Amino acid sequence: MSFSAFDHASMSQALRLAALGMNTTRPNPRVGCVLAVRNEVVAEGWHEVAGGPHAEVAALDKAGPAARGSTAYVTLEPCSHHGRTPPCADRLIEAGIERVVVASVDPNHAVNGTGLERLRAAGIAVQTGLLGDQAEALNAGFFKRMRSGRPWLRVKAAISLDGRTGLSNGDSKWITSAASRRDVQAWRARSCAMLTGLGTVMADNPSLTARVEDPPLRPLRVIADSHWRTPPGSRVLDDPGTALIAGLADSAIPPELADTGVTCLPLPGSVDGVDLGALLDGLGERGINEVQVEAGARLCGSLLRGGFVDEVLVYLAPVLLGEGGPGPFALGELESMAGRTYLEVIETCAVGPDLRLRLTPGTGESADAAGDE
Repeated sequence: MSFSAFDHASMSQALRLAALGMNTTRPNPRVGCVLAVRNEVVAEGWHEVAGGPHAEVAALDKAGPAARGSTAYVTLEPCSHHGRTPPCADRLIEAGIERVVVASVDPNHAVNGTGLERLRAAGIAVQTGLLGDQAEALNAGFFKRMRSGRPWLRVKAAISLDGRTGLSNGDSKWITSAASRRDVQAWRARSCAMLTGLGTVMADNPSLTARVEDPPLRPLRVIADSHWRTPPGSRVLDDPGTALIAGLADSAIPPELADTGVTCLPLPGSVDGVDLGALLDGLGERGINEVQVEAGARLCGSLLRGGFVDEVLVYLAPVLLGEGGPGPFALGELESMAGRTYLEVIETCAVGPDLRLRLTPGTGESADAAGDE
């Protein structure tokens, strides 16, 4: 399927528009739209907030009569069903759009091609796949939840050059720079939920809020706490309705904890405490697209060993902390190098004096293929 240079430029702009809704559209996907007539842009729009106009409608409202005969560049398939807003496919048809270029088909079973079918049935030329990988990456959590029922899981770690996340006495403030700590807040702001464990709550009493200039939707704060021992006065429980504790179904919930207004999610058990797969299923059912994990080595190691981790976000500081401190993942002692865990670096970025790495779990095939040196 052939696309022109203008097609590419217009879809790139639609993706930039979609990213403007990074912190505000959940549980909906981030979507952008550009309307153009004879290679001239007539209007742009993006989905700004969940419950508000979708990207196509925002652009059509700006264009007015100028939308007739235009090409619509949309980062995600126009919806064909009534949700909190009417179907976008119908609005495009009513506006007299002649051509629709879509980056990615919507994985939501309520759409999944039906929006494209409705457009084609109305005589509109439809093309798909332009910058599709970028569109899916922008909504990795939404795509994963639609396909598997579980959210995208990102583990954040701040480590020294010798691989420590703190000192043996528990002191960990601060390994990384102020610039890195600000950057972490942006990643929190785009997340639907923050996940930590009881050990981190007891040791650090974190708030797990997203401290950014423009307050986003508050991420749900989730604590994995098998026996419901989270202190009722913990900062993570501030603001009733924005925190959830996942504990064992066969362990009694203390009345004083229930009285805080926190949501309690009883789950089956596993060797790691609560069943982490069941926890992720429960978060997916609540419309959680992206989870950022900021926890101790035990919980992070359990998530990695269980195959639940989609991405690792590492802030590597140019400092040495010496012996005795913990590492980011408790994976147990290995008997041979064959048991090592491989991660693939997908992005590196300097943040102040630190280095930020984004990695995904890999197979190690590329490293093995290089052979011995």
